[in-house]
Amino acid sequence: MWVAPTATRNGAIESLGEAQQCADLFKQHREEIDGVLVTLPNFGDERAVANTLRFAGLNVPVLIHAFNDDPNNMTMGGRRDSFCGKMSVCNNLRQYGIKYSLTGLHTDDPETPTFHADLRKFAAVCRVVRALRGARVGAIGARPAAFNTVRYSEKLFEQSGISVETLDLSELIGWIHKMTDTDAPVTAKLDSIRNYTQTQGIPEKSLIKMAKMGAAIDKWMTDNQLTATAIQCWTALEEFYGIVPCTLMSMMSNKLMPSACETDIAGLIGMYVLDAAAAKPAALLDWNNNYGTDPNKGVVFHCSNLPKDVFSSHKMDYQEIIAGTVGKDNTYGTIVGRIKPGPFTYCRVSTDDFNGKVVAYCGQGRFTDDKLNTFGGFGVIEVPNFQKLLAYICDHGFEHHVAANLSETADAIEEALSKYLGWGVYHHR
Repeated sequence: MWVAPTATRNGAIESLGEAQQCADLFKQHREEIDGVLVTLPNFGDERAVANTLRFAGLNVPVLIHAFNDDPNNMTMGGRRDSFCGKMSVCNNLRQYGIKYSLTGLHTDDPETPTFHADLRKFAAVCRVVRALRGARVGAIGARPAAFNTVRYSEKLFEQSGISVETLDLSELIGWIHKMTDTDAPVTAKLDSIRNYTQTQGIPEKSLIKMAKMGAAIDKWMTDNQLTATAIQCWTALEEFYGIVPCTLMSMMSNKLMPSACETDIAGLIGMYVLDAAAAKPAALLDWNNNYGTDPNKGVVFHCSNLPKDVFSSHKMDYQEIIAGTVGKDNTYGTIVGRIKPGPFTYCRVSTDDFNGKVVAYCGQGRFTDDKLNTFGGFGVIEVPNFQKLLAYICDHGFEHHVAANLSETADAIEEALSKYLGWGVYHHR
């Protein structure tokens, strides 16, 4: 997709008319464009770049790239002056109020590994921005009464283009009670559960209950065009329906349709961000325990609904914590195991209701293979300057939940959320 070289005076976008041609082309492909790369083979026409982006009205991320000059070819016919032209383009974009990103090096050859890394980061930025603007997520059930920590402002998310559709648990259970064990959506969901993880030792009646709930949630999400959910996972479902929804949530998360515990919508948005940045499933975890006396290590945990792709191995089991309250037979459906070692990115999104803005923090660390004998879904993590991060979380009143996935995308997440969404972001390093 480009303006034909023969349609412009010099095969580039320079004049006002050429800017309008390019903008018209962009408008025709608006739904296909997630971002714009502006590349300067020479000084360029600063006004034409700014006018093109203004006329197109795309409101997508923009990356500014400039070519290198060759110090052995600095004659009148060989010098590019892209180094200088990039500053002028950025100056104009700033005047026009158009947000933009920069390559890591001021000028770079398009064939270098550094420029390829810039493109990968920019693609992740574009995916995050596209995913959040116009996102529709579902909240199933009220937040657990004991968890004031998962309060959030639905209105602040709406200002960023994120809509929340709510569903009362009574409606969900009502739809389930109208189903039979042999309904096609139920049998199909039952097969997908068995194919997803080990179910040995799980009562058949519990698996059928999961299948019915999964079929009901699937229909509700399809009917309301939802791509993510946060669910009131305890204790009403266990007490009055007789399962935990964790495996169903794990299955959705593994398909990049994230599902968060404890009706934590803000935590869900963090998962959504990570999914988009890396195209890998994210989990919602608790910053849960210290690991011995190492100040840079800790234990993350949930009961668990982690997506199976983050585990070294996994199986279905019962939920040991809630079983003490409602009985083991009412708590089948967790998916448990240890998170595989390797690098990870974490992200927490929250709404700062007192100051009327969305805030977040992000960073990177690694899952280790340090010895640990526990239950649920868990991992040992190592984060540089971890004590500084923990102090930041506490000082700024962030929740104990954090989203994480097996990627290295914190730079792209910071850029997307701060520059293009206008959120307040702390990038821990």
